[in-house]
Amino acid sequence: MTTDQPDPTTQPEADGAPVGRRLVLGTLALGALGVAAAPPLQRGLERFLGAASDKDPTGLTELLPNGGGFRYYSVASSVPRKNASSYRLAVTGLVERPATYTLAQLRARPQTRIVRDVQCVTGWRVPDTPFEGVRLSRLLDAAGVRPTARAVRFTCFDGTYSESLTLEQARRSDVLVALRMQDKDLNHAHGGPVRLYVAPMYFYKSAKWLSGIELTARVEPGYWERKGYDVDAWVGRSNGRSDDPTA
Repeated sequence: MTTDQPDPTTQPEADGAPVGRRLVLGTLALGALGVAAAPPLQRGLERFLGAASDKDPTGLTELLPNGGGFRYYSVASSVPRKNASSYRLAVTGLVERPATYTLAQLRARPQTRIVRDVQCVTGWRVPDTPFEGVRLSRLLDAAGVRPTARAVRFTCFDGTYSESLTLEQARRSDVLVALRMQDKDLNHAHGGPVRLYVAPMYFYKSAKWLSGIELTARVEPGYWERKGYDVDAWVGRSNGRSDDPTA
């Protein structure tokens, strides 16, 4: 699961003070209003919920849909913010040429745009969602994957979340190191500035706040898989669900 969607990778920016009853009721009322709101109000609601989730120790904001149809989830107590000057993505492990990319370097590489439905394992779905970024396979090729590598492990700068794919899955053309979502640069609440996007799998595989890509000899179960979710999380063919495929 994840933040801006059903992503289990969202976390508050910092531990907040206890939320009062009036604020809770007001937030719930605002969430209900957003369901039928006009687009300008929906965009404002999305910004509000993204900021509120960063400082909500109760987790109540996770229950609210934002203007774009996504939901915010958290698994860590705080998540540092990264920008163009501070962000780095390391490619390490069983590779010939380990590398570290800045945000500018990722933006300078050829970009791929994919428009698919996003499906959360909890049941909600957001149709026709554009993601844009660098194909993961291109970064793997640039690093020179060693013959002993069989899988890829992804780590995040929240210090908590992780994910994994087989090498074959990681090389799919619809798996991106995403820099943009819904035709906007990825914001912090949606896992920015860089997140993983795995189009054919449930959204918890699309790890937010991506900071590390490590080539490994075997698949290492990620955060939610260690809690019982399927490792091979194909939409409609895993986790006991029968949703329509997203790829």
